[in-house]
Amino acid sequence: MTFHVYDTTLRDGAQQEGMNLSVADKLAIAPLLDELGVGFIEGGWPGAVPKDTDFFSRAAKELNLKNAVLAAFGATRKVGQRASEDPQVLALLNSGAPVITLVAKSDIRHVERALRTTAEENLAMITDTVAFLTGEGRRVVIDAEHFFDGYRFDPAYSRAAVLAAFEAGAEVVALCDTNGGMLPNWVGEIVAQVRADVGPEPILGMHAHNDTGCAVANSLAAVEAGCSHVQGTVNGYGERTGNADLITVVANLELKGGRTLLAGNGLEESSRIAHAISEITNISPYARQPYVGASAFAHKAGLHASAIKVDPDLYQHIDPTRVGNDMRMLISDMAGRASIELKGKELGFDLSGQGELLTRITNRVKTSEANGYTFDAADASFELLLIEEVNGERPPYFAVESWRTIVERTGHRGTDATAEATVKLMAGGERVVVTGEGNGPVNALDHALRLALTTVYPEISAFELIDFKVRILDQMQGTDAITRVLIETTDGHRSWSTVGVGPNLLEASWEALTDSAIYGLIHAGVAPR
Repeated sequence: MTFHVYDTTLRDGAQQEGMNLSVADKLAIAPLLDELGVGFIEGGWPGAVPKDTDFFSRAAKELNLKNAVLAAFGATRKVGQRASEDPQVLALLNSGAPVITLVAKSDIRHVERALRTTAEENLAMITDTVAFLTGEGRRVVIDAEHFFDGYRFDPAYSRAAVLAAFEAGAEVVALCDTNGGMLPNWVGEIVAQVRADVGPEPILGMHAHNDTGCAVANSLAAVEAGCSHVQGTVNGYGERTGNADLITVVANLELKGGRTLLAGNGLEESSRIAHAISEITNISPYARQPYVGASAFAHKAGLHASAIKVDPDLYQHIDPTRVGNDMRMLISDMAGRASIELKGKELGFDLSGQGELLTRITNRVKTSEANGYTFDAADASFELLLIEEVNGERPPYFAVESWRTIVERTGHRGTDATAEATVKLMAGGERVVVTGEGNGPVNALDHALRLALTTVYPEISAFELIDFKVRILDQMQGTDAITRVLIETTDGHRSWSTVGVGPNLLEASWEALTDSAIYGLIHAGVAPR
């Protein structure tokens, strides 16, 4: 039987408190999910959320997914309206997504109190909307909202909602623990009963929330009882306590259950991908996260470590490399030379057979990571590192003499402060001194650097900073903590990300900004002048 791995990070995960994904963020995360090997990527709710409408429009032109298909999320038609005339249903069609996921009421209490309609009308809403969309050539997934709570209250009606969806042509009905209050034995019993009711062929799915801390366990129980479609989010993102962590669910099913669910070698890349997505969301990775967390395979010195030297399996439930992680005794929490060789090949560097060079690069990456750098979400900075190690230096576009920033506030408290930056550098054989202004010191530095370089490298005028993220490392050090900055830049055709680390925001930002300028000029085909 075909098994579906359905990711809803971009929609349900984005509802997490404090997370605000831009369209650019979603377009950056989607290829990572595709690389993970999931079958479905739920992109959002077009027609209801303007950013999501924009995402699907841009995704059609900018994404080239190899493993996954995009799913647009929406709802069944409104009460008393034709599905073919409901604006939000039509917006789902207009999104161009080949899969449409509809949230449908399956708890009679929600039908009567939230929708304020009859049991019969709700079933008609499910039937009409599914039939209309499948008639338009779309694959339809039904998310049976509040299914488990509804089934425990009135099993006959919840069952009727599932049967109505299948009879109308839905490919999948995902049973949702929307409130997250279920326990594994309850889930297993209910799914087994529904499986008996619908027969062996229809695809049942599981959508779990983590309010009891059982989202992963509930997902596994559902699969054991007959579900062949699991939904979840990378890193367990989601509102309240989050959704089922999709990587943990899949790792358990593949590594413990002997199934093959992800396309390609996605599971082996899961640690890197989980951390790369964490950088884009700007939410610190959870060190104790199963399988991919920094502490998932951490071992202290002494008897424990001595035993691992004899046989790592004595203290590890799996080989951590199977999920792209590593023992914490190593400096890097990611894979070593092999990963760097593969990444180098992806970036156009043939490092095969160059053991000494690979060792040098690996050691430098480990040292950099120990000092706060991360290259998972900063491919441009990693490529510059490779260029330095392979060629001995970066292209000498410019040489910085000095830079400084000034922030000044005049007048009474509450008035706007002004920021000014001065950059001195050598470019094109001349000394350049410029001053730039901005709405903050980093913005002023960015402007000053561009002004200094534009006369020699006019190509840089096309570069635009489109994202800026700051993370304070070792937060217990307070204002003395190390700062990491990630910036994303575009030239209007492609975007790239660079990382800077320093004792303060400005030094970290300056490193990321200069890396961005150098990388952009290299890929614009510009030679040093």
